[in-house]
Amino acid sequence: MSRVLIIGAGLTGSVCACLLRRELPQKCKIVVWDKSRGAGGRMSTSRSPTDPACTVDLGAQYITATPYYARIHQSFYEELQAQGILTPLVSSVEGMASKEEGLKNYVTPKGVSSIIKHYLKESGAEVFFDHHVTHVYRRGACWEVCRKNGEPEQFDAVVLTMPVPQILQLQGDVGSLMADPQREQLEAVSYSSRYALGLFYPPHTHIPAPWAAKYVSNSPCIRFIAVDDKKRDTESPDCGPSMVVHTSVPFGVQHLEAEKEQVQPLIMQELQRLMPHLPQPASIKCQKWRYSQVTRSVADCPGQMTLFSQPLLVCGGDGFTHSNFDGCVESALKVFEVLKSSL
Repeated sequence: MSRVLIIGAGLTGSVCACLLRRELPQKCKIVVWDKSRGAGGRMSTSRSPTDPACTVDLGAQYITATPYYARIHQSFYEELQAQGILTPLVSSVEGMASKEEGLKNYVTPKGVSSIIKHYLKESGAEVFFDHHVTHVYRRGACWEVCRKNGEPEQFDAVVLTMPVPQILQLQGDVGSLMADPQREQLEAVSYSSRYALGLFYPPHTHIPAPWAAKYVSNSPCIRFIAVDDKKRDTESPDCGPSMVVHTSVPFGVQHLEAEKEQVQPLIMQELQRLMPHLPQPASIKCQKWRYSQVTRSVADCPGQMTLFSQPLLVCGGDGFTHSNFDGCVESALKVFEVLKSSL
């Protein structure tokens, strides 16, 4: 039985692990490593430090299905809706681009990370957090993978689903095994950067907003604001509301190398200007998204890139497609095809 390591517990990695379990249950043992403390990647959900029931989505806010992807990824959408993980977006989003015919928007009542948790649970994989991979070495017919503060382990196949710049930063044999055209393709990938704030409030706090979410057009700092429980249609008197604030990309780039402690007051000051009657939150979580969304994906390489075929080392993620739910699912399907033929 082959031992397969998937690096990255985001959407691509979790869907890939689930596909392996469902279609090749006797062929491989699946292990997932992620450097963070929890699942989700850029589909992460944070909890209030004082109330675990009060959560906020710091990355993806809602999922939009085009008619094309609603059809070709129908089984994924139906499964998530049947489990109550996805529900239709019924709340008002001010400033949302005019609806194209057939577009469907969904929210996640339990937070967007519930999608990733569902697929990881279905995969039956051994999942380990706080596993920050630093080196990958070829050792005969397998790969030796090293991480910070831990012993190296060996795997028959390795899948890399982290942002492309982090793939290029890996030490060991990855760089020497990579062909020059592949390196050039990966180096050409670019991402936008932004900050996100999660604001947590005590129960019975009133948020003075007529909308559930809003795109902001008159601020150099803030691009998007959402009252998260209202957006998800899960408001409850027993649980305090939460808000998420996404900055504009230019603001994110301008302050990319600053400390979060320096940037948070600037965002809060602008939020207070936009919403002068907003109460003070009980706590705030500041998130820097260095690799927020792909602005230029890997050219001529839809879904995946196989760096080495024996032993298998394959890359996937939104850097090889586009930064949304369907882009990650599309990549997971392509990576799985490569794993299936190899295993």
